[in-house]
Amino acid sequence: MLIVNPSYSGVSERMLSPSYWNDRAEPVSVGGRGGAWFVDADQGGMVLRMYRRGGVAARLSESRYLFTGWHRTRSYREFQVLSQLYQIGLPVPEPVAASACQSGLFYQAAILIRRIPDAVPLPEACELSKEAIWWEVGRTIRRFHDAGLDHVDLNCDNILVANGLVYVIDFDRCLFRKPGVEKRWTKRNLSRLYRSIEKRIDTVDITKPWQSLLAGYSKVAQS
Repeated sequence: MLIVNPSYSGVSERMLSPSYWNDRAEPVSVGGRGGAWFVDADQGGMVLRMYRRGGVAARLSESRYLFTGWHRTRSYREFQVLSQLYQIGLPVPEPVAASACQSGLFYQAAILIRRIPDAVPLPEACELSKEAIWWEVGRTIRRFHDAGLDHVDLNCDNILVANGLVYVIDFDRCLFRKPGVEKRWTKRNLSRLYRSIEKRIDTVDITKPWQSLLAGYSKVAQS
């Protein structure tokens, strides 16, 4: 089962397997549970990600999920969320394709997206000591919340910085809810992010940067 962005012709299911790319694929070493590659495609740089479990569930099966229908697969649902975010102009990578391969009661899945040029995860950004980048992170998160996006895994490795611009990635299991910055889910997103920053970023005292982030978040986002 395969869904492809109409802007990309010639994309086949084989292209959602790392073995297809051979030496044109480079493993992503930061964030996630592994299973992601930077790929050098004819259409430009892309990122291929295979869906993998974490925690206790990974002991039973690292990459297989119970199949209950194509439209309920992790890859299809993330592709749809990402497409909607991209279409309304939020700073996300462009979706290229998503696939799911069923075997009996289970399936394995993958998604292919455009790579954001020069992007690095927030912990690796050279601007961490500058108030402006934290303000922009907060403003960007607010834009997503104003659109009703509940990012269930909003951690600092899912926030990218490229030439002073901020992007958000990895929308697996994310969903749209009724917008509102005082909603329980928005606070849960921010708490998740704070814990991640506290754990991953030890080069700066996060007290002032976090206040800058909240100041940016409190501003009404402009499209």
